[in-house]
Amino acid sequence: MLRASEPLHVVTRVLPRVAPLRRRDLYAAIRDATITVAKHENARIVHLSIQRTHLHLIVEAKHKTALAKAMQSFLISAARMINRALAQRGSVFADRYHATVLRTPGQVRNCIAYVLNNWRRHGEDRERPWRLDPFASGISFGGWKELEGSPVGFRPPPTYDSLIVWFPKTWLLSTGWRKHARIGAFEIPKGDE
Repeated sequence: MLRASEPLHVVTRVLPRVAPLRRRDLYAAIRDATITVAKHENARIVHLSIQRTHLHLIVEAKHKTALAKAMQSFLISAARMINRALAQRGSVFADRYHATVLRTPGQVRNCIAYVLNNWRRHGEDRERPWRLDPFASGISFGGWKELEGSPVGFRPPPTYDSLIVWFPKTWLLSTGWRKHARIGAFEIPKGDE
């Protein structure tokens, strides 16, 4: 059962002919698709990470129907934009999506770390000068251990367009996860959340 107070970890995979997703043109396509979800009142993307073959999202939704409508809008929009960027037609995503309800502060903390630092787990951070994954919404996250006590966040590169995400509204995503250790920008997440 989905409760409005419990965020979800959503994973969706692309077909092999679409990958890799970690390209500027596909980043822009997915970023544009996030604007579609921004129009939904009952569901919102709070964190997003683009990996080579899949997307990780942390989503808040008031109910199951709101989640379904928001994800449908996002996936249809993303598929259209990705197809346009690749000058192709046809299916983009291998399946709809898989959603896991996050019920405890510990689960939420580990999931945020997993989503925002997933690039480290996949080795995408090697030989990169960036502290944060440029293909994730980490620049919009104020809970980094390195920012503790700082009134400002990490500064993005001058030409960087951040992914469109919402500030969290649920207690678990805004405050609850902080009952556990803050998330380090260099933390390598363990296993699937």
